[in-house]
Formats: sequence, C-alpha cells, structure tokens
Amino acid sequence: MSPRRKGRRGVGLLLFMLLIVLAMTMAGVLPFRQIIAQDRAVAVTQEKLAALSAENIRLEELVQRLETPEEIERLAREEFGYIRPGESAYVVVVPADVPAPTQPPPQELPRPKGWWDSVVDFLTGRDLDR
Repeated sequence: MSPRRKGRRGVGLLLFMLLIVLAMTMAGVLPFRQIIAQDRAVAVTQEKLAALSAENIRLEELVQRLETPEEIERLAREEFGYIRPGESAYVVVVPADVPAPTQPPPQELPRPKGWWDSVVDFLTGRDLDR
C-alpha cells in the first residue's frame, strides 16, 4: 500500500472513531437530560404541593378567626361602615387630580449568550428551565 492510501485510511478510521464516540456521548446525554427534566418537574410539583398545603393551613386559620365575634365586627366596620351607637364615622375622599406614581427605572438587559453557552446549557440541562 502506498503511504498516501495509508494516510487516507488513517483519517477515515479517525473520523469513524470520532463518530462512534459522538454517538456514545449523545446516547448518554439525551437520557441524562430526560432524567434532569423529570427531577425538576418533581421538584416543582413538590414546591406547589408545599405552597398549597401552607395556603390550606392559612385558610383554615382564617375560617376559625371568622367564626369569632371580634372578627365579624372588624369586617363589618371595614367593609360595610358599621358603627356602634354613639360613635361617629368619617370618610376620607381622595381628590381626583392626585398624580400617578412614578415609573420604576428600567432594568438592565441580560447579556447575549454565545453558542458555547447554549451548548453548555444543553449538556447540563439548564435550557430545560425555560
């Protein structure tokens, strides 16, 4: 065999080996990404469950408070203007020409991402957060 033919064969073999390594890497990366996505979905669901449980506890406490005479009176005073005999009620009227609140300063724009950042995000599963 000529040296030129050996060189082509070596390059072809090297390219074939690189293709095999790339295929094996992708076969490992894609299931890994699915596992990351499922773990994040479970974590998000657990956070939602914890938030809903806390909200249920808060609402149960509110129901218990609403059953007391003091809370009923407080709500009647705030919502319906209830007053007891001998008390005076006052209403504060805000003028219509009050200026609107000022706008907050604009936020900084995020820096543009390069292609390498996208590759790293793909390999680590960070792109699944969006």
